[in-house]
Parts: sequence; C-alpha cells; structure tokens
Amino acid sequence: MKRASGILMHITSLPGEFGIGTFGKEAYDFIDFLVETKQTYWQILPLTTTSYGDSPYQSFSAVAGNTNLIDFNKLVDAGYLSPADFAGVTFSHADNQVDYALLFEARRPILEKAVANFLASQEGVKLLADFEAEQSTWLQDYAEFMSLKEHFGLKALQEWDDQKAIYRDEETLASYREELKDAILYHKVVQLFFFSQWQELKTYANEKGIAIIGDMPIYVSADSVEVWTQSDLFKLDDAKQPLCIAGCPPDDFSDVGQLWGNPIYNWDYHAETGYKWWIYRIQESFKLYDYLRIDHFKGFSDFWEIPAGEETAINGKWVSGPNIDLFNAIKAELGDLPIIAEDLGYIDDKAKKLLADAAFPGMKILEFGFYDVTGQSIDIPHVYTQNSVAYVGTHDNEVANGWYDNLDEEQQAFVDAYTNRKEDESVTQMMLRELFSTVSNTAIASMQDVLDLPAESRMNIPNTLGGNWVWRMTKDDLKQEHKDYLLKITELYARGTQEDDN
Repeated sequence: MKRASGILMHITSLPGEFGIGTFGKEAYDFIDFLVETKQTYWQILPLTTTSYGDSPYQSFSAVAGNTNLIDFNKLVDAGYLSPADFAGVTFSHADNQVDYALLFEARRPILEKAVANFLASQEGVKLLADFEAEQSTWLQDYAEFMSLKEHFGLKALQEWDDQKAIYRDEETLASYREELKDAILYHKVVQLFFFSQWQELKTYANEKGIAIIGDMPIYVSADSVEVWTQSDLFKLDDAKQPLCIAGCPPDDFSDVGQLWGNPIYNWDYHAETGYKWWIYRIQESFKLYDYLRIDHFKGFSDFWEIPAGEETAINGKWVSGPNIDLFNAIKAELGDLPIIAEDLGYIDDKAKKLLADAAFPGMKILEFGFYDVTGQSIDIPHVYTQNSVAYVGTHDNEVANGWYDNLDEEQQAFVDAYTNRKEDESVTQMMLRELFSTVSNTAIASMQDVLDLPAESRMNIPNTLGGNWVWRMTKDDLKQEHKDYLLKITELYARGTQEDDN
C-alpha cells in the first residue's frame, strides 16, 4: 500500500432520511468529501446481513448483503417505487442514531412493494434470472434459509419447529419451496437491489480515485445459512449445535474475556478440501471491495476455543489454527491479494510469525501506545513500520475525546508531551496529526474524530449487547473547518497521493 490516508465510516453511519445510512445520495456526497480532502481510502465494516444484536460481525450469511442499506430513492429512480410509498413513514426518532427495531418494521412493507413492481416488469424478470445465474453458489440457499427462518417466527436455526427442515430433508424442503415461494422470491430480489446499488456506488468511488477497504469477519454465526447447508465446515453436533464456540480470553476489554458464540471451524476438514470454502469466501469478498481487512487474524495461528454452554470465556483454551497453509492455498489459487490483517489483542510469537510469513500489513492503534508513560509500549508510534495501517482507534475503541478524558493526569501529560501538543490544539487535532505523521504507509481516521465528536459517538463496546452500531453523523456535523484540517495534515504528511495518480 502506498503512502496515503482514508476514513473509517460505515455505511450505516451516513446521514439521510431513511433512519440509517444507505447507498443513496449521502454516500455519493461522502465520496466527494473524500476526494475534496485528498483521501485515498474509504474503510467500512462488513456489508453482510446482521442478526440478533445488529452487529455486522454476526451475520445470517457470509455472502448476502444487508438490505437495510438499500436506498429507496434509488428504487424510485429505477421505477420500482414512488415517493408516496414511503411518505410519512417514521424511520428514526433521532437523526444521530439508528433504531434497528423501528427499521425492521418500517422498511419491509416498502421493500415488498418494490419487489412486486420489479417482478411485474419483463425487465425485472430478466434481471432476476441473470442475477440468479450469477449468484448460483449461494442465492437459492440463502433465500430458502431466510424464508424458513421467518416461517418459524425468526427463531435461530437450531430452534426451528420442524426438525426435518433443520436436517434438510429433501422432500420437506421441496414442500416448503412451494409454500414459501413468494418469500423466497422476495429475498432474492432484495439481494439484487443490494448488489446493484452497491456496485454502482463502488464504481463511482473507484472512478473518483477512492478505493474501498472492506471487512471480513473471521467467523460466521451459528444461526447462518452456512451452518445449515455446509455443516462439515464447523464443529457441530447432530442437531447443528456448536460443540465449542469462539471468543477471546480476558483482556483489557473484559476481565472474563469475550464470548462471541460463533461455531469453531473444523480446520481438519478445511485442510482436506484444500481450503476451497475459504478461497471462495475471499474471492466473493473481492467482488465487493478493493482491499480486505480480515478480522481477528490471530485466530488463524491459534484461537480461543470455549466449550459450548459456558457463560464466560474464562474456561477456553488455545488451539492451533491452519497458519500459513491457508494463505498459501489462497495465494496459489487467487494470487497476491491486498489484504490487511487485524492483528490486535493478544499477539504472541505464533501470531507474529504468521503475519510475517503472510507479509500482510498489520494494524497499529495510537490509543494503545500511551497507557505506558515510559514510552516502551509496542504500540507507541516511534516503533511503527511502513508496512502497517495506523488508526487512532477502530470501531471497537473509544473515540479520541472519550479516550483522552478517561486517561489519568500523568497519561494525559505524556500524550501532550509526546505529540508536542499546541496550546490551541484540540485532542482530536492532536491525535489526527500524530496519526498522519506516522511512518505507516496507511493512516485511517475515524469519522467521529474528524468531526471532533464526544465519547457518545463510539460505535461499539466489545462484549456488550445493546446500544452498539447505532451512531450516525448528521448533515450538520461536517463543517468546513473539519475539511480544512483534514486536507492540511493530508498534504503536510505527503498522504494526498491522488493527484499523482490522475
């Protein structure tokens, strides 16, 4: 990755009229803002569907897209809706927060109208046939899974009322395909809407010189189409219940560790099949993104395996992962790929070796470097390397203002001295300046810090449920002074490389 910079801002956090950020006008405006300030990258969180808890890291599918991101105005432009179809509908009670429960009720009837209008046209029928052919590896299974899930009252896969449906009895599934054919069609068409709108947006970004950094969770949900259709990929019992689940041991985020609940992969099976599912998953990801951040890279060297039924992650154990064999198989099939490794948390010699063997850039978090006031932290900026991606913090960290406020006086004094903070310089300006001045080839600023927002704008608090993933910027948040400062440090520290490329 060349010396450049970008912004971390998920689609859901964009402003707009539909209660959540979408692929509509505001997304295009955001790209224009990136161009105006000479950024190179737009980093987002996973685009896959979200499940209980609204986390983009817990998805019903490793491939299917989050239909909350479909923009209604673009469906109007395509002729599938009219403005009257959503006039007067309440999508949010606060401009700066997403209300997922409200969206769940408000969006579906509107999308159903769009789907009906789409299918009533000859063009729509043809587009769907083409889309089904292009997405044949996953679309039918996903549409059936979601239709059955709705049929069984949105229960998790393992709790469906019909055991034969859980076990994929073919005669049973054939019966449901007929009974639920309208719902299956609905789920196919909204995926078509999602992918067509996203590809149009991504094309606009690329044409403007903006590359998309996407995000791939290492795990999939226990309540997912992959667990339902490809059980051999995971360590499950006969009822498709996980025998062990993923998480991480006690750390700075939690004294009892983190209990993620995802099923653990059956790595022996993956090795026997030449890691073909992983090759497929990576390949599908690069259809959506220009660069790919792989979450929890540590889990490929060794991972924290927790017996199913545990209430905390304390009683887990470290188990060896596939290591470089996986990435050698991916490279042999797909060639060298622009991958970023999320190598945060407990990084031991095994994890360091895997990162070195894979030669992917790792991640550096400025906030982590200043807790130790001796300057000896492994995260202090003066030990960064060029082959890295630096952040003030990620979606899992506090925003700069909240982080600084929670430091003690000695730590604050150390930060101010280390960064040579000026008297008239805000905390966010200080940290962004330090970020952009690092030797790391890539610097990614969170939008909350660019906007100088308070602690309440934090995106996620790990190991908590509720109140996460809801932050949105408002149309009035971005002021000229924010653009001017971002452009200033981008040019000052030689990260505004777009002009060289054009």
